[in-house]
Amino acid sequence: MRLRRRALLATTLLPSAAAFAQPDQGWRPERSIRAIVPFAPGGLADLMARLVSERAAPLLGQPIAIENRTGGAAGLIGTDLAAKAAPDGYTIVINSSAQAIAPALVARMPYDAAADFAGIAVLGGAPMVLVGHPSLPARNMQELLALLRANPGKFNYAGAGNGSTVHLTGEVFRAAAKVEIQFVHYRGGGPALQAVMSGEAHLTGVSVAEAASQVRNGTVRAFALSGPQRSPVLAEVPTSAEAGLPGFQQDIWVIAAAPVRTPPPIVAALNAAYNAAARQIEPKLAELGLEIRADVVTPAQVDAFLRKEIERYAAVLRAAGVKPE
Repeated sequence: MRLRRRALLATTLLPSAAAFAQPDQGWRPERSIRAIVPFAPGGLADLMARLVSERAAPLLGQPIAIENRTGGAAGLIGTDLAAKAAPDGYTIVINSSAQAIAPALVARMPYDAAADFAGIAVLGGAPMVLVGHPSLPARNMQELLALLRANPGKFNYAGAGNGSTVHLTGEVFRAAAKVEIQFVHYRGGGPALQAVMSGEAHLTGVSVAEAASQVRNGTVRAFALSGPQRSPVLAEVPTSAEAGLPGFQQDIWVIAAAPVRTPPPIVAALNAAYNAAARQIEPKLAELGLEIRADVVTPAQVDAFLRKEIERYAAVLRAAGVKPE
């Protein structure tokens, strides 16, 4: 991901800086906005939705209510609800990378992940971290690989539903490591992490933002970061390449979108509000290991980004031998 560091923001204005200004005065909501998060509370999409929406609401002049609608692979139920909502600006969806992953994993999609949505903003992103329960007899990636290869199918990985980013992280790890692990799915990234913390599950993949405090206090053990460079939030955790598994590359991002027929002035107002809100809390996001994308600002860029990510994830999953179900 081409991500903008906080230091860069101090000295550089984006080419599309106008998109971060106050919301388009051509549309002002007259009542509260519903932001559907298709996952359980506690995951990255939920965290980002709450942090950014809290700042976007005053810019729009109306409250934004977060509604967690879980169920279905890759958050299909909540995302489908948003896709079929009235295109009037009063219902949006705040989703994770699962929106782009789902078409490659779900054979019968109830909506088109790109064509049925109007992109509002990409709120931020982060690499994933492979973590395990501290009782696992493996202190680093090489010991973990030896353990899994010596015990095929005996260890499990907590996913967040078929097609979720957490699930894809596990599939990418499985393919890169050439190991056999069992997938056990939970209702979101938060519950999946809780399962590992309690010892109910052995491994999972979470964002840096979700993993940081748990790694520091020892409730989970981090094996590798699935990005090209170390995170300042977890500087002690090696990258996958440093850990000896360079093929383990996976990130997560959070996107806000509206039903596709939402009028452009409404999308523009939401885009301006959410981009401005994300910039306001960028120091907080940086503390969590999250970064704002510098190359995805306008609604058209969000749409193009989503289409490219759908194609990219389809290629990744094909290479991993994963077929839609």
